[in-house]
Amino acid sequence: PPAMSRRVVRQSKFRHVFGQPVKADQMYEDIRVSKVTWDSSFCAVNPKFVAIIVESGGGGAFIVLPLTKTGRVDKNHPLVTGHTAPVLDIDWCPHNDNVIASASEDTTVMVWQIPDYVPVRNITEPVVTLEGHSKRVGIISWHPTARNVLLSAGCDNLVILWNVGTGEMLLVLEDMHTDLIYNVGWNRNGSLLVTTCKDKKVRIIDPRKQQVVAVSAPAVSPHHPAAGSPPHVCLTLLTARTRASPSLGDSSIRYFEITNEAPYVHYLNTYSSKEPQRGMGFMPKRGLDVSKCEIARFFKLHERKCEPIVMTVPRKSDLFQDDLYPDTPGPEPALEADEWLSGKDAEPILISLRDGYVPVKNRELKVVKKNILDNKPPPGPRRRSTCDPDFSRPALEEVLEEIRALKETVQAQEKRISDLENKLCQFTNGTD
Repeated sequence: PPAMSRRVVRQSKFRHVFGQPVKADQMYEDIRVSKVTWDSSFCAVNPKFVAIIVESGGGGAFIVLPLTKTGRVDKNHPLVTGHTAPVLDIDWCPHNDNVIASASEDTTVMVWQIPDYVPVRNITEPVVTLEGHSKRVGIISWHPTARNVLLSAGCDNLVILWNVGTGEMLLVLEDMHTDLIYNVGWNRNGSLLVTTCKDKKVRIIDPRKQQVVAVSAPAVSPHHPAAGSPPHVCLTLLTARTRASPSLGDSSIRYFEITNEAPYVHYLNTYSSKEPQRGMGFMPKRGLDVSKCEIARFFKLHERKCEPIVMTVPRKSDLFQDDLYPDTPGPEPALEADEWLSGKDAEPILISLRDGYVPVKNRELKVVKKNILDNKPPPGPRRRSTCDPDFSRPALEEVLEEIRALKETVQAQEKRISDLENKLCQFTNGTD
C-alpha cells in the first residue's frame, strides 16, 4: 500500500545532497598539522578565517589564515604562539569573528585578538590568559548566546565557565565526572550542557544550578531510554562540534537529518574519499554561499594540507531557497555574561541569509579586570576633591604606589649603570 512505500523512502529536501572537494588551488597547502595524540578537531573556521593547530618545537602554536588565502602557505607565515606546551583545542567566538580561544597541555586557556590584516610577526600576546585547571585543558566551547562566556574542560575532570571580559571564573563544575571528559556541547540557548565521558555516560548538566539533570544508563536497551533522559540528548550530541578522531583512520563523512518527530535522526548519505581525515573544521551557517545552495562546508585536515569539502543541495532555480536557509544565529550576543549567570536565558539573535552574510569589521575584545580596591570605600572621613568628580582615593593611592615602585626601579638601575661604568673605566685603564 502507498503508506508502506512512503515509510521506506522518506521524503526529504536533503535527500540528494552531495559533497565535493574544492579544486586544488582552493586548498590550503604546506601546513604542518599537529601530530599530538588527542581527540580534537584541530581546526576551527568562521566567515573570515581558518585556524589550524600546527606542529611547533618547544611550545604550542596554531596558524590563522584569511579564508581567501588559499594555495601554498608561506613557511614564514606568522603563527599564534603563546602556549608553552601543545595546543589541544581551538574555538572561534560566535559573537566576534576576530576572537579565538585556545586550550593547551600547559593547563591554560588563552584568548586572542586576530587582526583583519596578516601580521608580520608571530602573535605572542593573548588578550587574556585563564588559569584554573591543574592538568591539561583539552576542550573549549563558547556560550552560544551570552557575550564573553567560555567553557573549558580539563584532564582534572573539571568544567570551568569563564567571563573572558573580566578574566575571572564564573562557575566550577566539580565532582560530576568520574573520568576523562571526551566532549562537551551547549544546547541552542546555552541553558544546558551535554557531556560525554570515559565512564561511558552521557550527562545533561544545568551549569548555573551545578546539577546533573539527566544521565544515560549504559545498560539500558536503546528502545527504552533511561528514565528522565530526554530524547534530544542524541540531537545535542550531533549538533555539538564535529570531532574527527585521527586514530580511527576514517575517510568518510556521514550526514544525517534531525527532525522533531521520532525517530529524530535520519541517515541521509556518506561522503567517501581515499585519504583519512586528521581533523575537521565546520563552517557556521552564516559563512556559507547561499547562491550555490551550499548547506555545509567541512575543512578536512590531512598531514600537510586543509581541504574544504562543499555540501550542496542541487536546485535548478537561481532564486534564494528559503526552505534551505531558515534564519540563523548572527554575530550579536543575546545576553551579557552577568545576565546569564543570574539565571536569564535568551534564544540566539537570528539573521536572514537572503542577501548572503557580510562579516563585521574588526571589533576589539576589551578585558576589564575587576579591581578589589574599587569595592572599598575611601579610608577616613575626607570628602572627594571638588576639582575632579571621578576622584577616587584608592585609585590615587594605587597610582602613587606605582610611582614609588618605578622610582625605586630607576634608582636601582642608575646604581647598576654607574657600577658598570666604574668597572668599565677600571678595565679600560688596566688595558692602557
